[in-house]
Amino acid sequence: MPWSNQGGGPWGSGPKGPWGTGPQSSGPTPPDLEELLRRGQDRLRRVLPGGSMGSKGFALLALAALVLWGFSGFFRVEPDELGVVLRFGKETREVQPGLNYHLPYPVETVLTPRALRVNKIDIGMRVVEDVTRRNASVRDVPEESLMLTGDENIVDVDFSVLWKVKPTGVGDYLFNIQNPEGTVKAVAESAMREVIGRSEIQPILTGARQGTETAVQDLMQKTLDHYGAGIVVQQVQLQKVDPPQQVIDAFRDVQAARADLERAQNEAQTYANRVVPEARGRVAQITQAAEAYRQQTVAEATGQTSRFLKIYEQYKKAPDVTRQRMYLETMERVLGAADKVIVDGGVSSAVPYLALPELNRAPAQPRAPQTSTGGRP
Repeated sequence: MPWSNQGGGPWGSGPKGPWGTGPQSSGPTPPDLEELLRRGQDRLRRVLPGGSMGSKGFALLALAALVLWGFSGFFRVEPDELGVVLRFGKETREVQPGLNYHLPYPVETVLTPRALRVNKIDIGMRVVEDVTRRNASVRDVPEESLMLTGDENIVDVDFSVLWKVKPTGVGDYLFNIQNPEGTVKAVAESAMREVIGRSEIQPILTGARQGTETAVQDLMQKTLDHYGAGIVVQQVQLQKVDPPQQVIDAFRDVQAARADLERAQNEAQTYANRVVPEARGRVAQITQAAEAYRQQTVAEATGQTSRFLKIYEQYKKAPDVTRQRMYLETMERVLGAADKVIVDGGVSSAVPYLALPELNRAPAQPRAPQTSTGGRP
């Protein structure tokens, strides 16, 4: 049974269609198609010679339509885009930015995704721009940022992912995934939760940021390659890694205590690095001095022994002569620089001795006369 719009149609009693829309009673009236065609025919008759549309007119009209159809194949690819030409829906080639040409529709069509632009996705946070104040604020998204660690702690992780289309994977990017940004976001959140779930909270909060970023990037790239997404992950950046807001003060106290412990250990190690080499240097110096003294003493003893043995060999050959020579050499060494008085015979036979050596000595300086205060010489 036919129906009219006045009855509302089979979707209810009202002027709406199956998706909640339909003809409205108010608004501008659409143009009449027949009227438009009639006006176009009248204008064409006035343009064509003779006022009628003969075979020549049809030829000119067909030629003009063919030229316009041929020129419709020109297209432009922007600097951050790559063109993918499809022939009857099948990918045939890729074109670089600039002015290009493809066979007109419906033979060939072109898709121009922004394959040369680096895209950024924030997970766990959203950047909200305030137009009135001309600034931006960051809004936390806890359903994305709160994650469970391997030691059953909760950590709040905000991170960003930089990605772009592979230079040779534009076709995979266009035809293998339906929502590229949503896919990258879901893969990034899943990879981060897996890496955090295998780690303990303390390394994540302190020194394992670089390792976490690298592990998430590798896992994301492996997953996207498995999907055939044609996407390369350039970098994963951890923006914020903190405990939940309720216990952040306690974690900061623990981190401060660990920092003090590390500082004390570093100071002790620095002191040990300074003292131990000094002690080792002193030990080496004392050891070298003792070794030098030992070598000197042994050499002197060896020399004296050799000298004594040589003298003893000569002594055995001529004991009296050697004894007399040793006696004279000793007396010469002892009495050589001393004042001597030689007396030959007994005391009664002693003769007066003129001290000639004393006369040769320099005379003593005369003393200055002393003056008396009593007026007498």
